[in-house]
Amino acid sequence: MTEDPTRRGVLLAGGGGAFGLYSWAAGATTVTPPAPRPTLTLKRKPGVKPRNILFVLTDDHRFDAMGFMKAQDFGETPTLDRLAREGVHFRNAFVTTALCSPSRASIFTGLYAHQHRVVDNNHPIPPGLVYYPQYLQAAGYETAFIGKWHMGAETDTPQPGFDRWVSFKGQGTYMPSADGLNVDGRKVPQCGYITDELTDYALDWIGTRKGDRPWMMHLAHKAVHSEFIPAPRHAGRYAKETFRYPETMKAGAPGRPMWVENQRNSWHGVDYAYHGTLDIADYYKRYMETLLAVDEGLARIMDLLAKRGELDETLIVYMGDNGFQFGEHGLIDKRTAYEESMRVPLLARCPALFGPGAVEKVVANIDIAPTMLAAAGLEAPRGMAGADALPLAQGKAVPWRSELVYEYYWERNFPQTPTVHALREDRYKYIHFHGIWDIDELYDLEADPHEANNLLARPGHEALAERMSAKLFAALEESDGMQIPLSPDAGERNELRDPNGPPGAPFPARFFRRPPAPAGG
Repeated sequence: MTEDPTRRGVLLAGGGGAFGLYSWAAGATTVTPPAPRPTLTLKRKPGVKPRNILFVLTDDHRFDAMGFMKAQDFGETPTLDRLAREGVHFRNAFVTTALCSPSRASIFTGLYAHQHRVVDNNHPIPPGLVYYPQYLQAAGYETAFIGKWHMGAETDTPQPGFDRWVSFKGQGTYMPSADGLNVDGRKVPQCGYITDELTDYALDWIGTRKGDRPWMMHLAHKAVHSEFIPAPRHAGRYAKETFRYPETMKAGAPGRPMWVENQRNSWHGVDYAYHGTLDIADYYKRYMETLLAVDEGLARIMDLLAKRGELDETLIVYMGDNGFQFGEHGLIDKRTAYEESMRVPLLARCPALFGPGAVEKVVANIDIAPTMLAAAGLEAPRGMAGADALPLAQGKAVPWRSELVYEYYWERNFPQTPTVHALREDRYKYIHFHGIWDIDELYDLEADPHEANNLLARPGHEALAERMSAKLFAALEESDGMQIPLSPDAGERNELRDPNGPPGAPFPARFFRRPPAPAGG
């Protein structure tokens, strides 16, 4: 649903810090003056050859939905399998907000959502926000954006940092629609299946490169966003396959927060998904069928690079903008701090820079911008929250994070999920909720990788939770993340419950305590 931007241009979040009071609607008064525009000229790394860069982003692609991961007994992704085999698989890759627009902004800026302020799918982009392709342009790169922008305002207008622009409004459509495409500011009809068409535009642009300048392309597919519509040639391929439902899909799990159990009967719950009936197994099958065209398209691009003699010199990075739950914890969609929501595929190939291998360290979307700049031979600007992950890909022992902060801010149009902050260490994950009367969550990921046993549901782990809570808020304090954003209502209200569905969940048992007996009684 397209929203009038003049109604959506305000961000309120306490006084000062990363937010303050902003309004960038047309004709509005700016209370806080904009920061000076930073220089786009970065210091060059001595002796580093700028690499061609192909960054491929898919929507809602969860970390294990690749053939070689064998999450199910079906689902082929031969090209992604090749990337993992010939390149580096970042096995613990995450997003810092499992929602399209905030994650995409973090990829482009190297910042947390509370820093770049694109905190949901409705906010407009703050003026002056700089994307890493702008730095590449200033350093002499030819740049292209092809695909789904969907960051902030619902727009397909060309954005700064790109010489070539091919996009569409909002989510776009898998099949041709009246809106069509925006190609360098011109309205152009969409002629075919969107994944194939975006691949064709990518091939065309790469094929015209003369080789006298390095190039960078950001190819952002609509796939595999719901509603999943596979290319006609792939429809029904997995119809007869068997889907294994997740164990945590069962209702009434001990230690599950009340809000999670209640969400079963909601827009994002398995018992009233999208306010209707949904077969999770069929849904996943169509998801994997929709991914097939992405895999085929990437193979076509790699074939072209090989014919041009550029394949092994080009840094190819494949990533999902967030994960997706298919019944885990009784939920669908993303937004939560569970592994299936915040964990994504991240593959990289460039034999000229690194050989095959795997990285176990926690790498995140905030690391993409500094990593791409490093591949271009540029020093990242000060202030980015992420770090250059190329040394990890090269097998070097370098200082790296010991924990990652996750954040999601409550949306009025999707009120099922509260504001969430989490701290994920290598072994433990602490999940903290804001604005609800419920228990938090603490998981031992080593012993409980599916997050089925909330350690805070019983006594004995209070000290660990307090330690991780202190670290979480210290990290937020350090990065100006101690304000909760408040924005005007936007989007449709998906707030219904099925009257014949499961009733409301009870309060956690540990909240119940008899009052003390009266004195002298």
